[in-house]
Amino acid sequence: MTAAPRVSFEFFPPQSLEASFRLWDTVQSLAPLKPNFVSVTYGAGGTTRKLTHEAVSTIRKNYGLNVAAHLTCVDATRDETMEIVNAYAEAGVTEIVALRGDPPKGQGEFRPHPDGFANSVELVEALAETGKFKLRVGAYPDPHPDAKAPGDDVRWLKRKIDAGADSAITQFFFEAESFLRFRDECVKAGIDAPIIPGVVPIDNWKGVRKFAKKCGAHIPAWVDDAFDKAIRDGREELLGTALATEICSDLIDEGVEDIHFYTLNKPHLTRDVCHALGVHPDVSLEKVA
Repeated sequence: MTAAPRVSFEFFPPQSLEASFRLWDTVQSLAPLKPNFVSVTYGAGGTTRKLTHEAVSTIRKNYGLNVAAHLTCVDATRDETMEIVNAYAEAGVTEIVALRGDPPKGQGEFRPHPDGFANSVELVEALAETGKFKLRVGAYPDPHPDAKAPGDDVRWLKRKIDAGADSAITQFFFEAESFLRFRDECVKAGIDAPIIPGVVPIDNWKGVRKFAKKCGAHIPAWVDDAFDKAIRDGREELLGTALATEICSDLIDEGVEDIHFYTLNKPHLTRDVCHALGVHPDVSLEKVA
């Protein structure tokens, strides 16, 4: 029997009272699955820096989870970014997901702050020099919108690993083959750091589809067609759960041991997929939650 994978979860910080309740419900629901780590995102343009820090501190303190805090270098000087880094260290955070970050809304393309880090490689180098954190970075099985030529995403990931990153988490994808092909290319390029596939259990296809187009994730025609039919039949969540489970099962069959779930702060689909993969809750933790 194939062993259940190690799992991790991504949350995003709340920007309203209703969203706060949804976040804490999500954390409480998924914490008993004993994730290897959880991460908390930044908003576009670094708009949720304070909220992210507060969420990271609260999750770590109240749930005892290993929290990897997202950090970007958008619209911030080097000093401002390192102030956030120091605050994370003081809060007991030992892992950071280091990303360049998306440009602020309406800006179009990324433009470095004149006194900031020019890109994710420079950010990783500075974080590695502190010696205080385990560093995770982003990876893209499908071409990133800023990629100029085939292979750019692999070459850029190697630069980040060489700069001091310990592992990578991929953008989501809709077919296991996308990740497996990317993993093979990374091995050929001499990348030996762990690459964790990111999977999104879909409960709102229109929203996920919109984001997929923005970030360059390839949308197979059959996935589009399947969700169109599922929405008409009122089976969107059922299809989302089945698709995520199938992707994860295919990955596990190919030797993948870690899977990162983009929860979208909606825990039920992620929990269902984990259960299907043999990841079951610790009953004692459920009682505490």
